[in-house]
Amino acid sequence: MAPVDVVRTYLEITAPAQQAGRATFPPGLDLAREACDPATYRALYDGVGGDYHWRDRRAWTDAELRTHLAAPGIETWVLREAGVPRGFFELARHGDGAVEIAYFGLVRAAIGRGLGAALLTAAIDRAWEMAPSRVWLHTCTLDHPAALPNYLARGFRVTHTERYATDVPA
Repeated sequence: MAPVDVVRTYLEITAPAQQAGRATFPPGLDLAREACDPATYRALYDGVGGDYHWRDRRAWTDAELRTHLAAPGIETWVLREAGVPRGFFELARHGDGAVEIAYFGLVRAAIGRGLGAALLTAAIDRAWEMAPSRVWLHTCTLDHPAALPNYLARGFRVTHTERYATDVPA
């Protein structure tokens, strides 16, 4: 493991009219809300986040994942192509009325096809359907280099940043 300095950036949209750069999926892709079991969720989480050192949920037990995924205000949406997962997003309603795009991304095979813009458009649309006070998310410098530009292109505005150090495989 090697220590790495990371910048985490928090972003938000506070009104639907702030959403920009709408994009749609090409034919052959299906996005649906899914009630994931722990194994399916882990496959999505690792398939999207494995290259970017996502590890928070890896330590959760099956019981912890089941409880979380069944909680009110948690939604998991999966993008599929011919039945094969190409990406997902997880929405989380918070006590202050905000909806967080808690996890978002594409598997490696789907990157570079313009799907990130369409998936984020769908995530924002669904979040606003939940009538939140705001929609927010965070990203960091360990994420795909296109993540932050995608969020900004869809209308998110930076609220603040923070720095921290973490260990990543060398």
